Amino acid sequence: MRTKYIFLTILMTCLPFVTQAQNLKGKYINEEYNIYLYLDVDNPKVRIPGDDIYGEIPGYFGAKGYEQKWIIIECKRVNDNKAEITVVNDYGSEDFTATLTEDSEGNITMKHLEGSTFKSVMNSKRIKVPKTVILKKE
Repeated sequence: MRTKYIFLTILMTCLPFVTQAQNLKGKYINEEYNIYLYLDVDNPKVRIPGDDIYGEIPGYFGAKGYEQKWIIIECKRVNDNKAEITVVNDYGSEDFTATLTEDSEGNITMKHLEGSTFKSVMNSKRIKVPKTVILKKE
């Protein structure tokens, strides 16, 4: 009986560390601004389909029906549910830094810190994405 108690105690102690690795990973979307995000903070091996030149990266942003990508070139975890990212567009002409904070439902709030304005495309028009935007886990 004591062995079961010790085993359960160890398991319960380790469980938060196992679930932590699952945070800030997956596909996220924001339909209002037509953007999506592929992300893996702890295992930066995301590839952009058809653009192998970028290799394995922490993630990227894109817009539905538009080929331009914003590539996450640097990503560091701030705490269990927050990371700071540096992003550059695929032309290398614009960049910005932002934080990504995951809520209890798995959605991410992106807050623009500094740099170029993040842009998307809707109905063949370039639009500015607000400095704070929520991306829902898909």
